[in-house]
Amino acid sequence: MASGGLGMDVRIVVESCFGNTARIAEAVAAGLRSRGATVTVVDAASAPAPDGADLLLVGAPTHNMGLPGPASRRQAEAAGGRPPVTGVGEWLAGLPRRRGGRAAAFSTVTGTGFFAGSAAKGIEKRLRRCAVEVVAREEFLVTGREGPLADGELARAERWGAGLV
Repeated sequence: MASGGLGMDVRIVVESCFGNTARIAEAVAAGLRSRGATVTVVDAASAPAPDGADLLLVGAPTHNMGLPGPASRRQAEAAGGRPPVTGVGEWLAGLPRRRGGRAAAFSTVTGTGFFAGSAAKGIEKRLRRCAVEVVAREEFLVTGREGPLADGELARAERWGAGLV
């Protein structure tokens, strides 16, 4: 990675249904920018290939212990969320198998421990299939399906972002 973040180009591809994961993505971006990185945050549904990025970050909410899919997005919509039609899973499936590069994964979770699951684990696994070096993975806690984020999580996300450069 570029020293001190100066001149570093970072792309953050995010999926969010209730806005919590998008808020985490913006906090991570603020942390990266505080270290001099140029950061672009884009929704997975409209994200282009991250060509030329020094670091790719991919984030999603945890649904049914893993990455969101069409069925879990319909459930989120029925609960008042505004999920995209397609998300991170579909976007990752479209990446070249030998893409290479460096990346980090993050997700929002409603609990911790073995039975909580993590979309970030699924993101990491899919990135590794594309021969991407995953340099970090993190989960951020929300207090329930719709949120809000647990106390201190936005500040922690900003610190995590700053620490990636």
